[in-house]
Amino acid sequence: MIRAVPSNASDNVCCTLLAQSAVHGVMAGYNGFTVGLVNGRHTYIPFYRITEKQNKVVITDRMWARLLSSTNQPSFMKHDDNHEPNHSGGEAGTMNW
Repeated sequence: MIRAVPSNASDNVCCTLLAQSAVHGVMAGYNGFTVGLVNGRHTYIPFYRITEKQNKVVITDRMWARLLSSTNQPSFMKHDDNHEPNHSGGEAGTMNW
């Protein structure tokens, strides 16, 4: 787990459960997967499902602002960036991962 803020006790529990799920998957004979929470359940997620498409993050969206705020990260966005068209071929204000 990668965090931009100091960890707390619930992070410790979450990481422990994810690690135990990964070990159980390997001991069951699975490979080429990662573990994660999907709808509140620990699941085995195959790598091909994670890498099959690119996600776009809209950096002018409220969810992105909440992420920056909750992790105490600076925006690095100028006020002019909100109104300039993106000439790279994608939508305005999106970031390809």
